[in-house]
Amino acid sequence: MLKRKSTVASRKLYSFYRSPRNWFTLLSLLIIGASCKSEDEKLPILGQREVVTKKVNGKPVTDSVYHTIPDFKFVSQYGDTVTAKNLDGKIYVADFFFTSCPTICPKMKVQLKRVYEKFKNNSQVALLSHTIDPAHDSVPVLKEFADNLGITGRQWLFVTGDKEKIYDIGQGSYMVTAQQDSSAPGGVVHSGAFILVDKEKHIRGIYDGTTEDGVDKLMSDMERLLAEYKR
Repeated sequence: MLKRKSTVASRKLYSFYRSPRNWFTLLSLLIIGASCKSEDEKLPILGQREVVTKKVNGKPVTDSVYHTIPDFKFVSQYGDTVTAKNLDGKIYVADFFFTSCPTICPKMKVQLKRVYEKFKNNSQVALLSHTIDPAHDSVPVLKEFADNLGITGRQWLFVTGDKEKIYDIGQGSYMVTAQQDSSAPGGVVHSGAFILVDKEKHIRGIYDGTTEDGVDKLMSDMERLLAEYKR
């Protein structure tokens, strides 16, 4: 009796899997499940983290302190001071460039403008471009550069300041290359990366800012990060 039931069940299962319609249903469910899992997964927090032990209600509790972007003080294309506080309550994309760059910067700015257009007027999103040639890229030069790109308002800020501080925050905090090299085109070697930073000043992703694919991934992750805060 048990053998007969097993045989009947096997036949039904075989018949089920032979049906194209059932295969399509199963495939759809798998895709939906994978999609939901992907959307629910949070973006990683990049950089070194420190494990600390503190007392809570008299008991030791172990916690992780994540890498964060420290406070800074630069000057925007409008001539005013920009600090980390200006970005409170926002996710933002940071990059490093210079206006006379003959190599990757033009590609980067075309791609970053795609981000600007997609998230334009979203009060939770900002863009922050640091010049690594502050001797040349004065406030008027940055303003003209932004105007030529068609950038208005304060959502995308181009900042200048002390060269050493810009280089330090680039390499030490944003984890990208920025250094002078007389043999390089334009005299500077720098990364073409776009860095995604969350509202707590944690780095959540680093992307190739010179390619459409890299920036498509960035914009997708920005939407995921905004969705994290909604949840």
